[in-house]
Amino acid sequence: AKSGSRKGVSTKSVAALAPVLETSVAWLLEGAGDEIVEHTTDTVPVVGYVSAGAVAMLYDEGQGPFDMVPAPEGSTPKTVAAEIRGDSLGPIFDSWLVYWDDIRSPVTSDLIGELCVIGLPDGRVVVKKLRQGANGLFHLISNLEGPMLDQEILWAAKVKRMTPR
Repeated sequence: AKSGSRKGVSTKSVAALAPVLETSVAWLLEGAGDEIVEHTTDTVPVVGYVSAGAVAMLYDEGQGPFDMVPAPEGSTPKTVAAEIRGDSLGPIFDSWLVYWDDIRSPVTSDLIGELCVIGLPDGRVVVKKLRQGANGLFHLISNLEGPMLDQEILWAAKVKRMTPR
């Protein structure tokens, strides 16, 4: 943290994180109550946004605030969303939400050829179509930009749904 900056996490952030971590606010703040909470909810947390170059800055890397949005059909307790900002995926998708939940690390072969939310080693998170490269690397394909060739991927999750916000 920078000198003079506030340490800790806001209660609002903890409240948004609790369902993602499948636990309760009380357990996160005080260690009280049940650690594992089965929840059914009609909302999912927004964990970041996708901006220029289809690069997502996740809120846990300094963005914020958290928000809750209506859950898409077929959501699970692990479903999360990111807001698309700008026209990197095409002008029609500005301010849309992209949803995912089934994170694969390492990447599994069933994600090849799919539109995925992809975590890269430098902390960037992108929305791209996944293609197999050589030597355990991948090609990331975009509609409006050149491909990102021979990329190492930390994790990927198939895009579950994209909806206007």
